[in-house]
Amino acid sequence: MVARRTKEEALATRHRLLDAAELLFQAQGVSQTSLQQIAQQAGATRGAIYWHFKDKADIFNAMMERVILPLEAGPRAAAAAGNDDPLAEIEAGMVHALTLMATDPQVRRVFDVATHKVEYTHDMASVQQRHLDARNACVTDFEKALRLAARRGNIKLPVPGHVAAQGLHALISGLIQNWLLDPTAFDLVLSGRRTFRVYLAGLGFGRNSTAGIRNEAEEIAV
Repeated sequence: MVARRTKEEALATRHRLLDAAELLFQAQGVSQTSLQQIAQQAGATRGAIYWHFKDKADIFNAMMERVILPLEAGPRAAAAAGNDDPLAEIEAGMVHALTLMATDPQVRRVFDVATHKVEYTHDMASVQQRHLDARNACVTDFEKALRLAARRGNIKLPVPGHVAAQGLHALISGLIQNWLLDPTAFDLVLSGRRTFRVYLAGLGFGRNSTAGIRNEAEEIAV
């Protein structure tokens, strides 16, 4: 019983430290936040930090691992959908990602930190690599889906598949980052659907290429 209680207390301390890091990173930036400040915010000692984490980068990565960020969640949701229409799968994944961002405060806070509040200095190299790995995986998934949809629709993409996929990723990530600057400026999910469909049209996919586009007139009328 004592051992279990000790383990539970250690886990609770770890979560308090990560909660404190999230709040401080968002409020003042990663580079301006010290380990001592995190410990004080969490009501813990500096020694407690080093018991659970190697350094600030380790804290940052642990903070990231507690949530599934939108552009990581999207491809997972699309893969789980098992839809035969690759464009509908991408749209379902994108809508899931944008909805997650709009409705989950912790996901929104961590994404804000990861995109706006961190500097990729030498001691944060592992953080940069994590960001790159997630981006590359997402772009790869987009490229596979776009190429498959083009083959099935007998469509020749106007740009190479990897360029089309990078553009789509930039569109979605850019939309999220701009929404974070002012969440009242526009409806993230609705704007995401509309810009996604315009982007597909620019690649040559027709009005009936994806199930989502069939509802375009209805949504635009809202």
